[in-house]
Amino acid sequence: MLTCVGIGAGPANLSLACQLEAAGADALFLDRKPGSSWHEGMQIDGVKLQVSIFKDLVTLADPKSPYSFLSYLHENKRLYHFLNAQYDAVSRREFANYIAWVSQRLPSVGFDESVREVLFDGTFCIRTDKRTLRARNVSIAVGKTPKVPSFIEDKLCASLFHSADFTMKGRALGGKRVVIVGGGQSGAEVFLDCISRRGADAPAHVHWVSSRSNFLPIDDSPFTNDLFMPCQVAHFERQDAQAREAYLRENMLASDGISLCTLRAIYQKLYERRFIDGQEGVATLSPNRRVTMAAQTPTHWLLGIRHKGGGGEELVCADTVVFATGYRDGDTPFLDGLRDRLDHVGGEIRVDEDYAAVWDGPANRSVFVQNAARGQKGLADPNLSLLAWRAQRIVHRILGRAEAASAHPSFIAWTSEEPRVDALKFA
Repeated sequence: MLTCVGIGAGPANLSLACQLEAAGADALFLDRKPGSSWHEGMQIDGVKLQVSIFKDLVTLADPKSPYSFLSYLHENKRLYHFLNAQYDAVSRREFANYIAWVSQRLPSVGFDESVREVLFDGTFCIRTDKRTLRARNVSIAVGKTPKVPSFIEDKLCASLFHSADFTMKGRALGGKRVVIVGGGQSGAEVFLDCISRRGADAPAHVHWVSSRSNFLPIDDSPFTNDLFMPCQVAHFERQDAQAREAYLRENMLASDGISLCTLRAIYQKLYERRFIDGQEGVATLSPNRRVTMAAQTPTHWLLGIRHKGGGGEELVCADTVVFATGYRDGDTPFLDGLRDRLDHVGGEIRVDEDYAAVWDGPANRSVFVQNAARGQKGLADPNLSLLAWRAQRIVHRILGRAEAASAHPSFIAWTSEEPRVDALKFA
């Protein structure tokens, strides 16, 4: 009987695997992929993480862990070189290498095994394509899946695809008209890659379309980063559904904006193309617009683009279309046998303060849900920022440890109920 079986071996469950191993718990984590991969289709040269190197799999929960990013650098004899390189952020490719390094060192992590069904009869019965396992707890962390507008779901192909497949399908763009849809970080990275190509590899034209009012930067300021602290999760949970929705809208750019270094690189490349290379008309930037239709002709794609401020529909021709339109929660068909026993809210499985699904089963048997509760837990839920802290809460729940009060209170009094000391009182 295992203490926990994890479904998915991406960053969320890897963090849990590291911490369960440190606690001596008997666990197993399975992934259907043949090996470790992380955002494989967006491993574009030069792209970087939008978070600190300390927001790795373990450091913010256990700085002494042998699975930290610093341990990875040390073990691979590159720590001094990394320091000397003076990176302002970790490259996505190196972070993917770090994740693979951790997964290879953990004996509890296995790949090329797909979970077919999870049932419960006092303990969890996990049936895979290779065997049947028993566990007291299950942790689900299957990640996200690409999201595209409904009108193109049945049109996806080699010339119209999601940015998640860009490095596989976006190689041969030389001489082509490329349209990129989506004004977030992924769209920016694809646009920068396209306008940076030279010679025969360069597209004939690149058109970047965004529904946002401009190509807006991520808000990485100190007090905004306060939103990615554990105490902020508790604050978010206490709000009603309407307030949570408003909060997520108002703070969208805290997580979904474009890195300043990416925006700067784009602007500099556009300057270089126009004023140094003398190449006019190689790119078009169209904010505040929505793509409303996509029709395939024998030779190209025809896109309908409408300005949100009004006016008629503009028709744009493209040879390749890349939709950088975000992600949705991954599918969990293996939970069908339990789905009626799980509580749901706002399209998500309802989870408690320890990320355990609210259900009609015994309290000492839990289905933990990671990276699928943004509507309940806030901006940080799909982000790397609270990965280690969330896994730590799950470990404490599994092992029956009393969870200590937050050691990281905010400088900000988010509610009037929070304790406050007046700086000066007059008699």
